[in-house]
Amino acid sequence: MAGNLQYQFARLNIAEKLIAINFVLFILARLAAALLGFDGLITWFELPKDLGSFLTQPWSIVTYAFFHAGFWHVFWNMIMLYFTGRIFLNLFNSKRFLTVYFLGVILGGLLFLASYNIFPTLVGANTALIGASAGVTAVLIFICAYIPNQEVRLFGLINIKLWYLGAFFVLVDLIQIGSGENIGGRIAHLGGAFLGYFYARQLLNGKDIGSGFENMMSSFASIFKKREKKSPLKTVYRNKKTENKSSAAYEKAAKQKKIDAILDKISKSGYESLSKAEKDFLFKAGKEN
Repeated sequence: MAGNLQYQFARLNIAEKLIAINFVLFILARLAAALLGFDGLITWFELPKDLGSFLTQPWSIVTYAFFHAGFWHVFWNMIMLYFTGRIFLNLFNSKRFLTVYFLGVILGGLLFLASYNIFPTLVGANTALIGASAGVTAVLIFICAYIPNQEVRLFGLINIKLWYLGAFFVLVDLIQIGSGENIGGRIAHLGGAFLGYFYARQLLNGKDIGSGFENMMSSFASIFKKREKKSPLKTVYRNKKTENKSSAAYEKAAKQKKIDAILDKISKSGYESLSKAEKDFLFKAGKEN
């Protein structure tokens, strides 16, 4: 059974993997509290508003995004991540998705910390930050800024342009801050929104502001990859494998070249300028990454 679960997990795209991890951690945290009495488990991972406390658990600038306050909190965050992830991964690969997501999480967390140590009405408040909303908002606003005129169908009833949707969510957060409701969470949302918008606009101008972070994540991930054992014997009587590798490398390069050309077309004329064949090609390429 464990092997089957591992296989099913491996088949998920990166957004679906994040969703699965968030739900599993939510359930485990609830079970730990109910059965073992570990009510304070989440405090090790939530982002405290006090700078001194943050310095004792710096990992919380990322881990806070994997824990949620209640079922509906995690449910709506993951629903939003699922649909925005599908659109994002039709355009870009998994690495860029993670870059936008986690940069949104980090910037949202930093704005939360700054706000509760600067603004007089927030200083002294007893609160902490949990939830994936900043990262989810970053992904949402990224696609809204990158393909603003692309229409999506809501509830099977109406078509709406993505930039209208993004503007609506940002406006709701601004209004909620003014009403004094969940101020810390709303500030984190706005941090994610700013990151997503700025990243997308810079990318349309040919600047990938997340490349450094992406390289850092790749280097970090490589630490955990098992090194392949090299055989002391050499096969010198056949070169079929080499030919196959060369062919695969050529096909991969040709495919990437086509993807780059389509993305360049999007940056110049918008997503809606693509033909059906080009959209289908991007969709299949996104599923393979």
